[in-house]
Amino acid sequence: MQNPFRAITGSNKNPPIPQTMAASHAPVTEPKSGNGAHGRSTGSPHTPQPISPTEAERVARQAQQARIERARFAVPVAPAQEPVTILALPPAQHAPLHLTPVVLMLVQIAFDIVAIAAAFGAAYWLRFEVGLLDTLGDLDVRHVEPDVQTYAIMMAITVGTLLTTFYFSKLYSLKRGASRVDEFYKIAAAVSMGTVLSLATNSLILGKRFEYSREVLLTGWLLSIVFLTVMRLLYSVMVGQLRKAGVDRARVLVVGAGPIAAVVIDRLAHHPTLGYEVLGMVDHNTNGSAEKRSAGHIPVLGNITQLAEIVRKRNVDEVIVALSGASDKQLRDIITLVQDESVSVKIYPDAFQLMTQNEVSVGELSGLPLLSVKDVALRGWNRRLKRAFDIVFSLMVLVLTSPLMLFIAIAIKLTSHGPVFFIQERVGLDGTPFQLVKFRTMRMTMEEGTPGWTVPNDPRRTSIGTFLRRFSLDELPQFYNVLMGEMSVVGPRPEQPEYVKEFAQRIPHYLRRHREKSGITGWAQVNGLRGDSSIELRTAADIYYVENWSLLFDLKIIVRTIVAMFRGKNAY
Repeated sequence: MQNPFRAITGSNKNPPIPQTMAASHAPVTEPKSGNGAHGRSTGSPHTPQPISPTEAERVARQAQQARIERARFAVPVAPAQEPVTILALPPAQHAPLHLTPVVLMLVQIAFDIVAIAAAFGAAYWLRFEVGLLDTLGDLDVRHVEPDVQTYAIMMAITVGTLLTTFYFSKLYSLKRGASRVDEFYKIAAAVSMGTVLSLATNSLILGKRFEYSREVLLTGWLLSIVFLTVMRLLYSVMVGQLRKAGVDRARVLVVGAGPIAAVVIDRLAHHPTLGYEVLGMVDHNTNGSAEKRSAGHIPVLGNITQLAEIVRKRNVDEVIVALSGASDKQLRDIITLVQDESVSVKIYPDAFQLMTQNEVSVGELSGLPLLSVKDVALRGWNRRLKRAFDIVFSLMVLVLTSPLMLFIAIAIKLTSHGPVFFIQERVGLDGTPFQLVKFRTMRMTMEEGTPGWTVPNDPRRTSIGTFLRRFSLDELPQFYNVLMGEMSVVGPRPEQPEYVKEFAQRIPHYLRRHREKSGITGWAQVNGLRGDSSIELRTAADIYYVENWSLLFDLKIIVRTIVAMFRGKNAY
């Protein structure tokens, strides 16, 4: 996986930090003695005595040879530097795992299986048992006697394909109060796509045994849409009654204590089947809690300055901002207060025009329009799903590429002096440092006064290192970091501590990218935000990924990364 930011050896001074560049790869160098890790050696406290050029050359050669000999028996690490203090990040408040949503989703999957099987079973029965569809017999190119066993296998494959299509179409992650009309459109589109994919899957698996009736296919497709829609309506009624009884409740906090907040609370109260439990309100005035303790039957839990504390103490799942005449700055300040909390944020669009960036999506809560400006996708079971994917994928890559990595290790040892691996400290989840592992691609020696960043055709690369960087094969050992839980396959690229400190001070919300595990590749990298691109844009891309995560999103990034590896842009 390509790492687009590569610092190189060559200077015993701290490399400059360009305003639009982040480093994510430090050199393989030998630390200098003297004042600090990057200071020049001071030698003796007495005035140094002049020596001849011949003697100076001899001493330099001896020092260089000594460094090479030491490097043969040591794994290189980043140059020793003065300790870098990073703004401490308390552990993120991740949402607790609840079994109820998982059970409900499994029930929904069971309903879908019954609907799909019933649809195609009914189509088979109407065509071959009853003969009701004989009038459409001209649709079949060939009239074949149905093989019951083959049709059973075909149905199982079709059901599995359709369920997979439903998952990637997000039919198992519908929001509370979602429009039934929108859900019907999604069902129709997913069934159509899944039916076509099932034909291809059946053909690949069954080969010559794959013989089907076009009448059964067409009728099963239509009946699937009808049966699934009916079953989903029944499922929604069942879940609505369970939520009304207190099962699968979502804890809601309303920001605002005026008439707009009263409208939102009243709408939620009149739709108990949505399963929302309004815990209370937060007054947007800083002295709100002192002036009033309740608004109607809903208590005012505090003022806006206490919002994050209330969210944590009350285990809030969702925050709805309902303010009249709120400015752009006021709304963004509210969102900033809970940016590190595992809650979704929605805004009642009293001032829709103030949100000008592509950060919002318009939804509907039983007729109440809301703007979703913060939706935490990586929480609860999704976080466990991502970790399971990381383990399976990293194991697969490590096993499949182990012969290649052995060959690379031998090539590195045969073509240059020094160890095989390069190890460097990076900053990961919640600002926790970890040791990133890569194949060494730089020479162990360094020249004074050379630049601190890699350049095209850089002479400091080893012969094998040039090839490894071109195809990003030096990143393969990082799958070990993924397997150990220090990184993820997809996520924000990890940076060195000094750069994290620099960017955290200069870029608003930069540390939000450290609320999730660092990745070997990421959404910013596959969109060309690398090299000398804007740090602000990369940070925005990383935050967008975290808030819009899905398994399909990860797969999309991985595929685009593989394509980028062969193109080799900025890989030097």
